[in-house]
This record gives sequence, structure tokens and C-alpha cells, in this order.
Amino acid sequence: MTPAWPVVLRRGGVVLRPLELSDGKAWREVRARNAAWLKPWDATVPPGTGGRPATYRSLVRKLSRLAREDQAMPFAVEVDGAFVGQVTVNNIVRGSAQFASIGYWLDQQVAGRGIMPLAVAMAIDHCFTTAGLHRVEVCIRPENTNSLRVVEKLDIHEVGYAPRFLHIDGAWRDHRIFAITAEDCPEGLVARLESHQSQE
Repeated sequence: MTPAWPVVLRRGGVVLRPLELSDGKAWREVRARNAAWLKPWDATVPPGTGGRPATYRSLVRKLSRLAREDQAMPFAVEVDGAFVGQVTVNNIVRGSAQFASIGYWLDQQVAGRGIMPLAVAMAIDHCFTTAGLHRVEVCIRPENTNSLRVVEKLDIHEVGYAPRFLHIDGAWRDHRIFAITAEDCPEGLVARLESHQSQE
């Protein structure tokens, strides 16, 4: 365990907390209800390379192990006490890099309410403060307009383009790469987001 994990982050009615085995029923229900909506953006495993965790239990165990090893921070997202999605800080690299990537998904029933931009901002602020990271990257398929809207609202800049970057929905997919460093938002991303919202 480190000061950065496990942790619970709160802002208004949005809570980020460690994903737990006890979330299994809610996680499966939300994922099943959103299967068609999430399928185009879900990572898949190329044939012949070994499968992803076969069950929710094995997924949580894997993510919990990575969290204990300071390689990931798997957050459940709650809104007013209900499980609505995930934000996962992945691929944490220490040493001279102090880098991580971040991925997220949300229940379509609560999409469009500003929940995911706030949740991602909360997670990145935590990365830059308590976790001591320097750079966070978000990689998004060019067709994923909902995810692109998240980085747009947070003013996270595009830094590159990666052809055939990740295996998603059964094929290698191109991704746009967005990144932010601690120096880019000294005031914090939550404060930046709320400042932009107050000006709208």
C-alpha cells in the first residue's frame, strides 16, 4: 500500500473508490445493459495471445494485484451511491518517467451529465498530487465522440496519433493521443473544469 492507494475521492455527488469484489452484481448489470453501447470501445485480445480475465472476480483480483504493486488504480465511479462506471489509471511507470495512462467507461443512462469529465479530473488531480505522477495520457479512438468530449472539456491537448495502437472490438484500431503534465494545470483539473462551467 502507498499513500495514493487505496483512496476514496469525493466531489459533490461523484465518488471514486477502489473497485471491489462486492461490486460484481452492479458491475455485471451495468455492463450487460450497456453491452452494445460499449462494444465498439472495449479492448479485446488478439487471437492466440491469451485471454482477458474470464470473470469479474478474476478481473478485480488482477487489478487489485496491480494496485498493490503501484502499477494501477482501478476506481469504481458512484453517483449518489449508485455504481455507474469505472476510471482506471493504468500502466503506472515510476523512475524517470512518473507516467500513467487512464481509461474510463460510463453507464449510458447517466451520460451527458458531466460525470465522466469530473471523474477523470478527480483521478488526474490525485495522480499529480498524492501519487506524485508527472504525466497522464489518454488514448482515444477517433470515432469515439463521447470520450473525445471528455478531454475537450478538460482542455487536455492532443500530442500524437498512433496507427493500429490497441486491439479493440476485434481489430487493431488507430488512436488519438492526448496528454497532460502537472505543469499544465497547477490549479488542478477539477478547478479548471469548474471554472469553465461557471463561464458557460
